[in-house]
Amino acid sequence: MVHIFPPLAGSPGRFRMLLAGLALAAALGGCASVPPPDDSMNLAQNQLQSAREAGAADYAPVDLGFAQDKFQQAQAAMAARKYADAAALAEESRADAELARAKARLGTARAQMQAKLQENARLRAQGEAADAAGQQPTAAASSSVSTVELPAPASSSPSAPPAGFQTMPADGQPASASSQGGQP
Repeated sequence: MVHIFPPLAGSPGRFRMLLAGLALAAALGGCASVPPPDDSMNLAQNQLQSAREAGAADYAPVDLGFAQDKFQQAQAAMAARKYADAAALAEESRADAELARAKARLGTARAQMQAKLQENARLRAQGEAADAAGQQPTAAASSSVSTVELPAPASSSPSAPPAGFQTMPADGQPASASSQGGQP
């Protein structure tokens, strides 16, 4: 057997460990190159914009601030080519912005509900004042009410049945067998 390379000084186990270490380093070096998280950054930016448009600056300023800070950190990580960090920060920014947007929507809904309650109380007070004065509510008050009240019937007694309907006497017995079509 002819050896082309002279044997390394030391044990053959060291050679194998050196080769294994180089192979591991090469494998890790290939995995370490994470692609830029452009999609995550775009989603975070879109969510931030949606939160701002929903009024998060008024209703959830703390959450919006967290989202903006994380997004700026993600941009800095992108500039430093730390893509894994940038992706994680972009995801945190997106989640914070989504929370700020939800809180802003809730705040808007509460404000609308409060305005409706105040309007209802105003209309109720106006109606009670008109009732106390013996007047009809004004046209402006009645036009803002979405339900239509129908007048009560002129009398509480039932009207005569339409033609073709039979009436029963008060005792509950049919008037005659012939009027029932010949049935017993």
